[in-house]
Amino acid sequence: MKLNPNAPLPLYHQLADILLRRIRSGQYQPGKRIPSENQLAGQFGIGRPTVRQAIDLLVRRRYLSRRRGSGTYVCEPTREVDLFSLDGTSASFRKRGLPTDCRIISPLKLIKVNGNRENPFSGRSAYFLARLTTVNGNPTLIEDIYLHPELFPDLDSLNLDNQSLSEIAEERYYLKPLAGKQSFRIGYLEPGRARLLKITPTTPILEVHRYLHFDQSQNGVYAVLYCLTEKFAFSQFIGVSSNAA
Repeated sequence: MKLNPNAPLPLYHQLADILLRRIRSGQYQPGKRIPSENQLAGQFGIGRPTVRQAIDLLVRRRYLSRRRGSGTYVCEPTREVDLFSLDGTSASFRKRGLPTDCRIISPLKLIKVNGNRENPFSGRSAYFLARLTTVNGNPTLIEDIYLHPELFPDLDSLNLDNQSLSEIAEERYYLKPLAGKQSFRIGYLEPGRARLLKITPTTPILEVHRYLHFDQSQNGVYAVLYCLTEKFAFSQFIGVSSNAA
């Protein structure tokens, strides 16, 4: 794999992408040392400062760690809370081998968020999209998602149908949620959205408000999830994962 000096993405960012793919594929394994800066510079035909920038980026994102006098090592993977993932709920269905489809029902766009005290973007601009998840052909979940435009620049240039937001955040923006919070309540949908879930507007559903925090910003992502609980029980296990069963 080669770097493209004519691409709009800086060389150090391209190299960081390659190193991250090697980490994710297992070519660079947790706890093991990666090639030295000199080796990577020779392999890709670039200077050490560019290599150092790429490694610095992955160190800041906790994929790599430097050990004085020893080299750079792949960090051991942390046990993330799926609950605080950008697409933990949909991912939990897929992990159980259930046929899942995620369809955009309100295309991503930059909007001015109207007054809503619960929405951390109230009175400001945010990227917004809504998506519908079906499981085994049954509509199960609607999500309204708001994303910080400075954390996710040019997000509207991507096709997000059936794409993992968490993978996009990690691989394109080097972002991982560090913490978050959720609140739960009983909610109801307006008629158009109720039809998408094949229920009536008077049918009670589980409404979840999710806030995700990043190094660069608190409340970098805010989402409201509307979950049908007739066939799946949504549960939360703090410190382990959130699953749909």
